[in-house]
Amino acid sequence: MLSSASPWEQFKETLIDKLMFGQRPNPELIAILTVYFVQGILGLSRLAVSFFLKDELALSPAEVAALVGIAALPWVTKPLFGFLSDGVPLFNYRRRPYLMLSGIVGTLAWLALATVVHTTWAVTLALLATSVSVAISDVIADSIVVERIRGQSLGEAGSLQSLTWSTVALGGLITAYLSGWLLDATSPQTIFGITAGFPLLVMGVAMLIAEEPVSERPQHQTHRVHNQFKTLWGTVRQKSILLPTVFIFLWQATPTSDSALFFFSTNELGFEPEFLGRVQLVSSLASLIGIGLYQRFFKAVPFRVILGWTTVLAAALGMTTLLLVTHTNRAIGIDDYWFTLGDSLLLKAMGQIAFMPVLVLSARLCPEGVEATLFALLMSVWNLAGLLSHELGAALTSWLQVTETNFENLWLLVMLTNLSTLLPLPFLGWLPGKEG
Repeated sequence: MLSSASPWEQFKETLIDKLMFGQRPNPELIAILTVYFVQGILGLSRLAVSFFLKDELALSPAEVAALVGIAALPWVTKPLFGFLSDGVPLFNYRRRPYLMLSGIVGTLAWLALATVVHTTWAVTLALLATSVSVAISDVIADSIVVERIRGQSLGEAGSLQSLTWSTVALGGLITAYLSGWLLDATSPQTIFGITAGFPLLVMGVAMLIAEEPVSERPQHQTHRVHNQFKTLWGTVRQKSILLPTVFIFLWQATPTSDSALFFFSTNELGFEPEFLGRVQLVSSLASLIGIGLYQRFFKAVPFRVILGWTTVLAAALGMTTLLLVTHTNRAIGIDDYWFTLGDSLLLKAMGQIAFMPVLVLSARLCPEGVEATLFALLMSVWNLAGLLSHELGAALTSWLQVTETNFENLWLLVMLTNLSTLLPLPFLGWLPGKEG
């Protein structure tokens, strides 16, 4: 009796099932995974940017938080890129040219940071350009993912989102430790120069996107954009979409203490870039762990249930940071370094588990025809809330008089920012209770 499948075929199916979460590879999937991978490896510059703002521009924690918020503005305008992608083709194509443009803008922006940018306003503009680059490529990749997800079950949709975000986390994992090690060995500008090469990968895979040239006349394209606006407006007014969107906004808009904690880690605890690279490495591993846990145990759990429980648990775990900022961890015999690594592992894994259902929910809400635009709009709500979170964090940091040298009220900042994450819980009923 002949075997139904050869050992090679069985091995290949196992790889697809375990490593690709059941998604069969093809050129287009490889292209969008490359886009997400580049988003991850761009993390090589994250520490360099932070130290550049802190040391070379001599900004305060509140100023850094405010600048980071401003640099995220292109992520809030993602619907604009979605409209351009859906309704305004370049050279008769809706996706490939935009990916190429994304790569060019990103490379030029990082080269500028590496060579000619030395003032606060110039840095802000350059960082805005890097965000524009990633936001454009992200819209294109997201629209393809949404097309694939439409009509899938909750579990199937969760598998594709798990694969894409695993790719982001893998890119972050590869460059995490290098980000600190290189900063110890070189300058931020050198790292910016290295980073400038990564957007070129996005350009390289643009032609793998499967699409036919557009033959519409300009007036038809204008009519198409008008119809998109009309469809989008009618869609977002639906209660089933509006209420979950408002909840996501409230959930993400609570203030953050990240910038103040960065200054505390470097100026008070004396953490060097190399160690902070280790922290990023642990955080990237934690993201993969969180994605794996979601894929294995939680992808079929109703949105309302998983977001409610992860919010409560994340707030409780976030309070452990109080032990670090008050140095209580030393009193109970836990070194600052080990405490920071463990805390980062737990908080990042929990945050990733909470993040995955938001992506799945957003993708499943998108109707055919405006998938890029609506998904971009929903994600821009998330990003607008993140920007507001940074700005509220900056205001709260300034109000509590937490500076680069004064951390007396940091414990209060940490406590308030953690407690504020519980404020949206009364509105959990706005989320779908079941898959349907």
